[in-house]
Amino acid sequence: MFKIISAFSFCLAAAILTGCGGSSPDESTVTGTVTYLQKIALPADAVVTVSIEDVSLADAPAGVLSSQVIETKGSQVPIAFAVPYDPGKIEANHTYSLRARIEDGNGRLLFTSVPVITRENPTQDVEIIVVPAGG
Repeated sequence: MFKIISAFSFCLAAAILTGCGGSSPDESTVTGTVTYLQKIALPADAVVTVSIEDVSLADAPAGVLSSQVIETKGSQVPIAFAVPYDPGKIEANHTYSLRARIEDGNGRLLFTSVPVITRENPTQDVEIIVVPAGG
């Protein structure tokens, strides 16, 4: 129903493996904001989901390592996120990326990002720019 358009996303493997962020040895966190360039307001019931995904296998769907769901309750972009993950579940030879989605209260996809695999990206203060998912 909706065409998903690639925007900005990144590989987290190198930065995750360095142990950046986090509040304890058992947990680290990827932080940043989700925003878009269009000059339109989100609906009051919009929901933002940010997920860390294992995108290592080309012939398989991405596995979600961790995610955060944010009910905007009328807030507008930029929307801050902090997605915790367990560094013990990170495999050195895998590739990890971040995905963001914005849906309305009925689950209709409004904006999305699609992982674009790059290397050595940060885990703190990351800005994800999503694009309309219109069809």
